[in-house]
Amino acid sequence: MACMHFTNAVSFRPEKISGAGVQNYQKPTKFLPRKKSVSVPCSGSSPELPPSQPEIELEFIAPKPANDGSYPVEKATAISGEKLLRSIMSDNKIELYATYGKLMNCGGGGSCGTCIVEIIDGKDLLNERTNTELKYLKKKPESWRLACQTIVGNKENSGKVVVQRIPQWKK
Repeated sequence: MACMHFTNAVSFRPEKISGAGVQNYQKPTKFLPRKKSVSVPCSGSSPELPPSQPEIELEFIAPKPANDGSYPVEKATAISGEKLLRSIMSDNKIELYATYGKLMNCGGGGSCGTCIVEIIDGKDLLNERTNTELKYLKKKPESWRLACQTIVGNKENSGKVVVQRIPQWKK
């Protein structure tokens, strides 16, 4: 936004005392209170809005069907490229771990392999599998990921990702 900026300038340099060729700054300095600066918008200018950041929509399918036989779905959104899938699930209170994982998970360090999810749709909106994932998911389907290693988006893309929670229960 174009604007004019006004500020009162005040010098805090002490007065000089002339002596034998050496400038001496020993007198106490008079300090003046600092003035506030004022910004005034120029005529015809309008406030600029920050550019909107792309968002990723996420749907999390429950690992077990409800009483009616359908699988419950929980939804969340995230700014593209800013969070790990594990953090998004945690922030939205979406269950990630099976019983063992609740007790024995590594807290997102990528050293236990208990935060497995299956990407049903939107794989292209996620980062590539990391070395940690390649280690823990060697014999698992390509669609399986570790939530603690999966970055949602790349700061430029937007779209929808569908995630199956605890896919090992769905045999």
